[in-house]
Amino acid sequence: MTALSLTDVQAAAGRIAGVAHRTPVLTSRTLDERVGAHVFLKAENLQRIGAFKFRGAYNAVSRLSPDQLRYGVAAYSSGNHAQAVALAARIAGTKAVILMPADAPPTKVAATRGYSAEVVTYDRYAQDRAALAEELATERGLTLIPPYEHSDVMAGQGTVALELIEETGPLDALLVPIGGGGLMAGCATAATALSPGIRMIGVEPAAGDDHARSLAKGERVEIAVPRTIADGQAISTPGELTFAVNRRLVDSVELVSDDEILAAMTFAFERLKIVLEPSGASALAALLAGRIPSLPDRVGVVLSGGNVGLDRFLELLGDR
Repeated sequence: MTALSLTDVQAAAGRIAGVAHRTPVLTSRTLDERVGAHVFLKAENLQRIGAFKFRGAYNAVSRLSPDQLRYGVAAYSSGNHAQAVALAARIAGTKAVILMPADAPPTKVAATRGYSAEVVTYDRYAQDRAALAEELATERGLTLIPPYEHSDVMAGQGTVALELIEETGPLDALLVPIGGGGLMAGCATAATALSPGIRMIGVEPAAGDDHARSLAKGERVEIAVPRTIADGQAISTPGELTFAVNRRLVDSVELVSDDEILAAMTFAFERLKIVLEPSGASALAALLAGRIPSLPDRVGVVLSGGNVGLDRFLELLGDR
């Protein structure tokens, strides 16, 4: 893969224009006063399929050849990328086969099937999803679109930061949730080009600190599959392609507890009047919990998704 560039992200923006939503940037005086900064929240929970993942999935599917589209696509995901590829495939008039963990949130599985995709399940704690997906794609002649290890996917995700900075102007820092690293790789590529000197800050659950460990060591570190409420960030090691970008452009990775994520979800619901899933609230959680040292004045925060069912939402927040 050649190095990801601002030009790649801008090209992706052109492809997804009119298909993906240009999501709003939210502000809150209460939030600003609480953290002592001007905060700009990019609300990807209001994106199609309820998460940023549609950007990268559609950008990748839109670049497939007629032959590839005739046979269909495959993907693996705990939920948001699954839905994104399923919808992108349906828009492109092709089929999608999605490998999902057996314990994926039922609402995400139902939504993926609702976009006409075939869902195949696996055990995320005992099986290698990437290997299973490669095997499935080979058997059926499908084109595999991984959730983050793909240049077109990363470029599509970078349009989050592109839009944010186009609307707000230069930022001093940008907080981005990290799972496999594709959102951060794309956003860091765009943000550092458009806003020189910006601090790129990743956020991941404390139980799944693979990126923090990897950046500290200077190479990819693998951990046990983390058990955290942030299922979209339950990754055991950074992506190879994404880490090649992030190790150059990311300044730090901060860790948040599940309780801090729940507090951020509560704040978003009560004060911002929006619903966030746990992974989608992790960057906000780091800000609210005071995890960012020497917080600068103008701070962007990516709210990466809002795919949480009512029962799960109440289960998580009902006693708070």
